[in-house]
Amino acid sequence: MRPLTPEVLLRAYSAGIFPMARSREDARLYWVDPDERGIIPLTGFHVPRSLRRALKRDGFEIRCNHSFEQVMALCAEPTPARPDTWINDQIIRLFVELHHLGLAHSVEAWADGEMVGGLYGLALGGAFFGESMFSRRTDASKAALVHLVGRLRRGGFTLLDTQFVTEHLERFGATQIPRKEYLGRLGHAVQQPARFRPDLDVDLFDALVLPCAADEA
Repeated sequence: MRPLTPEVLLRAYSAGIFPMARSREDARLYWVDPDERGIIPLTGFHVPRSLRRALKRDGFEIRCNHSFEQVMALCAEPTPARPDTWINDQIIRLFVELHHLGLAHSVEAWADGEMVGGLYGLALGGAFFGESMFSRRTDASKAALVHLVGRLRRGGFTLLDTQFVTEHLERFGATQIPRKEYLGRLGHAVQQPARFRPDLDVDLFDALVLPCAADEA
């Protein structure tokens, strides 16, 4: 089978399809087109009060696109809670190429000179496809997600696709919508002008995200 190219991948994402491997060691990819699609509404992003306090206390340093390949490698690593992942070498190759094209981005949480959490995804027009996240310290990936949403809102994005909904993402307001509704939102979003800004001031989630979050814990 001929290896995928970034151009094919971009067309697939624009059509609402994304690739996964069955395991980290499986070189093959298969296309996924779920009946229900996970999204986080950017206007209804929810940060529990307890998490707001924790993020202020922990004081992670947030960087964007500083160590993109390392973020992908750590997302692909097995953990006790997740002994295998769907990120294989072909996915890493494709997204590194997309990163060099300025389309794939990482948001990273650092502490004591070490990257302790982060996420990566793909930006197309006003749509951002969140691919995976990792955490090596409590709340580190949550901090990265909060800062991602701040940047997406400031950059004019209208859709944050999470592919599926997990219990972890539900805390932030993630929900599932039918494929037909998702495709309608996607078609509109990819036509919107938007800009992911890695250089945006990282001291932003108080000003951009938290005032829009619900107050309940």
